[in-house]
Amino acid sequence: MARIGLVLHPRRDCSPAVNQVLTWTSTNEVELVASADDVTRLGLGGLHPVSVEELAGTCDGIIALGGDGTLLGAMRLVVDRPVPVLGVNFGNLGFLTEVEGADLDAALGALADGRVTTDLRECLVVRHGEGESIAFNDVVLARVPGEGMVEATLSVAGRRYGHYRCDSLILATPMGSTAYNYAAGGPVVSPGVQGILVTPSAPLNGIARSLLLGPGEPLRLELTDGHPAVELDGVLTGRLEPGRVLEVELRPDAGRLVRIEGSRAADRSRVKLSLLDLPLLPQELLELVPEGLRRRLADAD
Repeated sequence: MARIGLVLHPRRDCSPAVNQVLTWTSTNEVELVASADDVTRLGLGGLHPVSVEELAGTCDGIIALGGDGTLLGAMRLVVDRPVPVLGVNFGNLGFLTEVEGADLDAALGALADGRVTTDLRECLVVRHGEGESIAFNDVVLARVPGEGMVEATLSVAGRRYGHYRCDSLILATPMGSTAYNYAAGGPVVSPGVQGILVTPSAPLNGIARSLLLGPGEPLRLELTDGHPAVELDGVLTGRLEPGRVLEVELRPDAGRLVRIEGSRAADRSRVKLSLLDLPLLPQELLELVPEGLRRRLADAD
């Protein structure tokens, strides 16, 4: 990789991690660039500020410093020319990111040694009128308080399937199955499976269970009532009126995620997922750690 782009969390200060990457690129003959807005916001030196368009169109790879949202934003940024994206977690959950922030130096060493692979990921292509949008995790139609429930008719591959009446309607990729889909009671699906998950949240009547469609089965949603908000990968993008139609299909090989050889990312994600089911606050989880180990960890800090 001759040129690597940084995509940074929009609010968190990732300057120490940026400096780690700068040190690595300066000794590996790699040019490091970031958007001019991020360079100005954090007062970063030593890397080349570029426009978002140049960042998306000229980099050989991307390093996303933040959390799952930052990683998804980086993947959407380069969806027209998918290049490898390495996710480094400085957020809360980090289901999708490959490495934790503390392991960044080791991950950069693996990049330099070529001890990496890439996994292909599909995305959802959403067409509404003349517009087209992209989501790697999920598309959500969410009830707005006082604006009625989400009511929509589903057609699959041109044939009417049924009707939904619910608080939210979630369309997810397998990669995004651990997000809102999981919170709404939908299944966790391996990223190795291709398809579209359709899961209603708090259904009042109509279709009440998750539906997994095949990769070659485009779906059509016609809104019959309600004025829901539309979220793409957790980002609010607008509102819908009754009569509006969304057409959604799967685009294969739309993203490339960097995987480090010997990484324990999958194991960490399974643990994080199981912890979500515990009725405890994050700080209360420390009470599950033996007291002796807690003291040793405190002494190490």
